Amino acid sequence: MSGRVLRLGIAVCLAAGGYVHAELYLHGYRVIPFVGPAFLVQASGSFAIAVLLVFSGSVVLRLAAAGLALGALGGFVLSRTIGVFGFVEYGLQPAPEALVSLLAEAAVLALLLVACVVAHRRRKAHDPAV
Repeated sequence: MSGRVLRLGIAVCLAAGGYVHAELYLHGYRVIPFVGPAFLVQASGSFAIAVLLVFSGSVVLRLAAAGLALGALGGFVLSRTIGVFGFVEYGLQPAPEALVSLLAEAAVLALLLVACVVAHRRRKAHDPAV
C-alpha cells in the first residue's frame, strides 16, 4: 500500500470523526460547558489536519492526527466512566454518532500504525542496517 493512499485514508477517517464532532456540537453539545468547546476544537483540528495530510505526510501531521484520535477516544472513555467536568454519557449514545466516531478514530490509529510499518520496511529495504 502506498504512502499516499494511506495518507488519504487517514485524512478521510480523521475528517469523518471531525464531522461527527461538528454535528454533535451543532445539535446540542455547544451548550454544555467545556464539552461543547472541546467538540468544536476536535472538529476544527480534525478538518485542518485532514486537509494538510492530503498534501504532506510529515511526522508532525501524523503525530497531530494520532493526538486528535487518541484525545477523542480518551474523551469517549472518560465521558462513560468518571465523566468530563460533570458530563456523563452511557453506552453508545448518541447513536449512531458514538459508534461512527469510535470506528473513525480507531481507523485513524490503525492506518497510522500501518503507515509506520510500511515506512520502516521501505527504509529497511534501502538500508539493511536499519
